[in-house]
Amino acid sequence: MTSHEWGRVADDGTVFVRTADGERSVGQYPEGTPEEALKFYTDRFDALAFEVGLLEQRVRAGVLSPEEATASVKTVREQVTDANAVGDLGSLAGRLDALGPVIAEQREARKAERAAKVAESRTEKERIVAEAERLAESNDWRQGANRLRELLDEWKALPRLDRSADDALWRRFSTARTAYTRRRKAHFAEQQERREGARVVKERLVVRAEELAGSTEWGPTSGAFRDLMREWKAAGPAPRDVDEQLWQRFRGAQDAFFGARDAANAKLDEEYAANAVVKEQLLVEAEALVPVTDLEAAKRSFRSIAERWDAAGKVPRDRMKELEGRIRKVEQSIRSLEDEQWRRSDPEKSARADDMVTQLESAIATIEADLEKARAAGDAKKVTELEDNLASRQQFLEMARRASDEFTG
Repeated sequence: MTSHEWGRVADDGTVFVRTADGERSVGQYPEGTPEEALKFYTDRFDALAFEVGLLEQRVRAGVLSPEEATASVKTVREQVTDANAVGDLGSLAGRLDALGPVIAEQREARKAERAAKVAESRTEKERIVAEAERLAESNDWRQGANRLRELLDEWKALPRLDRSADDALWRRFSTARTAYTRRRKAHFAEQQERREGARVVKERLVVRAEELAGSTEWGPTSGAFRDLMREWKAAGPAPRDVDEQLWQRFRGAQDAFFGARDAANAKLDEEYAANAVVKEQLLVEAEALVPVTDLEAAKRSFRSIAERWDAAGKVPRDRMKELEGRIRKVEQSIRSLEDEQWRRSDPEKSARADDMVTQLESAIATIEADLEKARAAGDAKKVTELEDNLASRQQFLEMARRASDEFTG
């Protein structure tokens, strides 16, 4: 018989292992020497000890879940208990028993971690639900849908709560999403309806603008285009696929008309440049009357200048304000002095003022008759000249009437 610390080999080749409960047979090895037999079964023990050591490392490192660790310990324990090996099987069993408290501690730690995650998940889900419910009442149609999708992804990434709590929060979240989606669809349906209405209005405005594009009635047509633009802005946006096309047509009609008007005005300004030269010469003559030393002579001279001023015709638009301002300044100087003398005047001067009113009214009547004839004949240039002349005469008439009224008063 060959002995070993944890086993022996009987003469018939039977190998025994020593345990706390006594010896038990682990097998036979009749073909080799006793030493070979013991080595065969001690190698088995070493392999089993290596497996126990590997399991210890994995359990203590937390690689396995408590459930997985418990199952693995049970499996290896069964292997150790019935192992056909020679070695300190009791110590292996003790090492496996020592893993029990470790697993229990890990289970409690994981339970606490799970509870913390569930609590955190509840807080996060309540936050998600609250935000979703706020969005459900908002009119943020552009970003709201994207945000709700983000919230759904956040929800899916969170651990589940207990079933009743999780289901209750989910129902609130789902209800909020449904309410928002329903309101959003209704909003865009209403918006689309408004856009279709705007399309009809803008199509009508485009047709009208294109009809006016060739007009040469610069004043009335300019006003008509301003009215069309106000209607265009009030109509609101049409569907995107047609709104820009309609605008290009509308703008094209505008550009055609105003381009033609500007060209016509530029041509008139060129024609009127000579008139400005004449009026500049008249201004030299008029401004020489100031300061007034002889009122009656100044008035006679100014009336002559005013008649020639009106006869000179229209000036370029960029010169109109300047030239009119200078002639009015001379007129005001004469008028101021005349007003002062009128306050000390006699009935003869009142009669002269009345005569001026009569003359101007007669002249205005003649101009108005000529203006009607020019309009009927379609002579746009003549109409413009007569309108300017009429406006100037009417201004003089207004001043003459004020002077006559002062005498009367």
